Amino acid sequence: MTKLSTEGLLTQLGYNPNESIVSNIKQIISKTPGFEEIQRHIIALNHKLKPYGAFIAISNSKDYLKIKIEKRSEFLENEIEAWARKYKIGLLKEQNQYYITGKIG
Repeated sequence: MTKLSTEGLLTQLGYNPNESIVSNIKQIISKTPGFEEIQRHIIALNHKLKPYGAFIAISNSKDYLKIKIEKRSEFLENEIEAWARKYKIGLLKEQNQYYITGKIG
């Protein structure tokens, strides 16, 4: 897959790119090991989660993308964890959200 531009990535995640958001996502990309390898999986997961009230967003508190779950669901949590195992993506779980920490293994 061709590398997606920063603005293209933000658009796929539902953001209207502006200078501040572009700066935030560039910081996240630089601190996420293997980001280029996993970005397409992140976009696909975001599309899969939307109908269930969950989505991938820029974290305000950490230099990671986060998977935010509006309403706790064992089904969603199982789907997210299976996705991470399948694509060897590290997750950090805190309350009703996961942080995508990068490619592992």
